[in-house]
Formats: sequence, C-alpha cells, structure tokens
Amino acid sequence: MAKEIRWGILATGGIAKTFTRDLLVDPTTRDVQDVKHTVTAAASSSSASRAQDFLKEVGAPSSAKAYGSYDELVKDSNVDIIYVATPHSHHYQNVMLCLNAGKNVLCEKAFTVNAAQARKLVDLAKEKGLFLMEAVWTRYFPLSIYVRDLISSGKLGNVTRCFADLALSSDPEKTFADGKHRMVNPDLAGGPLLDLGVYALNWVMQCLYHTQDPKTRQRPGVLASVKRYEPTGCDEMCTMLLTFPRKEGGDAHGVATTSIRAASAPGGNNDTPAVRVQGDKGEIQVYPMIYRPLKTKLILTDGTVEEKHWPQPGPGKGSGWKNGFGDGWNSEGEGHGMFWEADDAARALVSGRKEGSFLGWDESVLIMEIMDEVRKAGDLKYPEKIETLDYPVDL
Repeated sequence: MAKEIRWGILATGGIAKTFTRDLLVDPTTRDVQDVKHTVTAAASSSSASRAQDFLKEVGAPSSAKAYGSYDELVKDSNVDIIYVATPHSHHYQNVMLCLNAGKNVLCEKAFTVNAAQARKLVDLAKEKGLFLMEAVWTRYFPLSIYVRDLISSGKLGNVTRCFADLALSSDPEKTFADGKHRMVNPDLAGGPLLDLGVYALNWVMQCLYHTQDPKTRQRPGVLASVKRYEPTGCDEMCTMLLTFPRKEGGDAHGVATTSIRAASAPGGNNDTPAVRVQGDKGEIQVYPMIYRPLKTKLILTDGTVEEKHWPQPGPGKGSGWKNGFGDGWNSEGEGHGMFWEADDAARALVSGRKEGSFLGWDESVLIMEIMDEVRKAGDLKYPEKIETLDYPVDL
C-alpha cells in the first residue's frame, strides 16, 4: 500500500504552483505505486487569504490549512516535509526556520546564495537527523537517468567533454526596466548564474562528476568569465570551464554557460542540442530547454543514431487538467516533471534516508563552492543581508 506523505508549501509564487499541481497528480500515472502525496498546508508571507487562494488554484484538499506566516506553517504537526519555494536569496533563512522547527525540507535551487550557507544547513540537518534536499528536479527525470547510465555503461567510451548551456534571450533594459525582477535584482541574488547557470552546471556535474566513483572522485578545477549587467551590478553572462581530474581516462573538461541576452533555443526552435556529452565512441545530445528536456539523440562512431522522445506523464488527454510555468502551459494532461523529485523525497522519508538519491549534500555544497569561485572571478557580490550566516535575519 502506498505511503502518503503530507506536504507543506512555503511561498505561493509560480514555481510553488507548478510543483504543487504536479505533486497532487495520481502517482500511478507515472507507474509509482509505493508513495503518494497530499498537501496539508501552505503559507504566504503576506496573508492567509493569499495562501487560501493558492490552495484552491492548485486543487489542494479542502482540509488543507492556509497560513499567513511561515512561522505558523513550520509548527503544523500535520506536515511531514516542507517545500521551500521562495527566491534563492531567502532559502537560507527559510530552511533554517524549517529545520529548527524539526521539519524535513525540499528546497528549491539554487540551494543557497553561497557555500557557507549550504554547509550550515547541512550541518543543522545532520545534527537534527532531518531530511534535506536541493530541488534540482531535472536530475530525477528518466531522461537524466538514461544519460547517466549511458555514460556509466561505457557505451560512449571514455567520456572527456561535456558542454551545457541554459540561456534565455531578453532585452533586460526593457523587460526588467525597474531593476526589481529576480533576474536582475541584487537583493534577490539576481542574475542568470544562480537561476539558470545552476542547471548548466548541474548537467556538467551529473555527467562528469556524479558518474565517477564517490570514493575516488575529486573536486574540479574552475576557471570562469563573468559579464556584468551594469544597471544593477548582477551578472548577465557567465562561462565556466571545469577540469575534472581522473586516474582512468585522464582529465575531463566541462563547459557550462548561461546568459540573459543570448538563447539556447532562439525563437523556441528546440532543434539544436543544449547539452553534448562526448566520448571516444560517440556522444549523447540533450535538447533544450535543459531544465525540462524532452528529447535526446545518441550518435555513435559505429554509425548508430538513436533519437528518443521523453513525453511527460500525467492525467492524460481528456482529463481537463493542465500544468506549466509562467505564461507557458503544457499540453492537456501532461505533467511538468516535478513529481519525480517529490517521489524521491517521499521514499527518503519512508526509508529514513536523509539526502537526495541523485544529488546529495556533498555535491550540493560543492556546486555552491563552484559558483562561489565563478562569482569571485567576476567580483560578483550580493548584499550582506542575503550572504550572511546570521539567523534569523528579516528579509
């Protein structure tokens, strides 16, 4: 019989709506039989009525509680785990609140603003014996598992290079003219590095680091170039070169890029790979957008070409159910893909595991350390109030 996990949702913005709609989809539609999810509470920092509107909009059970503060949410005894859906500038303060209240946490990416904050959260989770996981949802896609398995199986031979890009073109001076949008606002740790570049970096890391033996893998060397967005001082373009030392096969190189002026898929034509993983027997390509990829192409030196499409499961056509993010809606009945990370978190609560299966504490901290190095190369700093290790701080 499936074990039901009771979720609390901290914040009620766009990503919270997408996640919660996916969370409430019948898991048997994706062949998951051992766990299921319900939402027992949600909180908005502005008002209980906003939380109530959120619960209605996502189709939560009528019994779910609506709170007008995060403090009330973390005290709810009917919540097993809290999904933190605030901007990454607020993650440290919000997760500290949850952990100190004895709550398990699934926290949106980027995990924190800097590595010191990430280490502090991990230490607190260890101390209290709580589950804590960074919600890099893409790592839990069947497509991502397939790519990692291809690499580990040796089908690509000795894998030596990975290129990954997530870039969304905009005219920031017009689109974000007031400087308050999270993409350019320093107070929200704005810029594409923590928002978009973290996906490109995760693709490089899951292909060239996560697939190595945990006992012998080493942290990569990092070189980076950062272009600043002058109106606010955030980054607008980052290029990261990672060198992975390996005894077998020699060093491997990873290149992760992000930008808010260029695009991975100009005009929405997803016909050019945004991830390429290359070995001496061929390569696997992943097509944009790489946070929610739906297509791969395997090209081997022996002449093999294998294109795979990875449709998202869900209630299906005729269900009247829809999900999406921002202004974009998926086809009727098609999930967004955030339920797989929720399934992993649920299984952890059932089994007693304390971190994610495909992205554990050490690797989340390492990724934050890499982004610290990228920021240092570009002299990129955020306000002290969001970089601090102090708690509590009113943001």
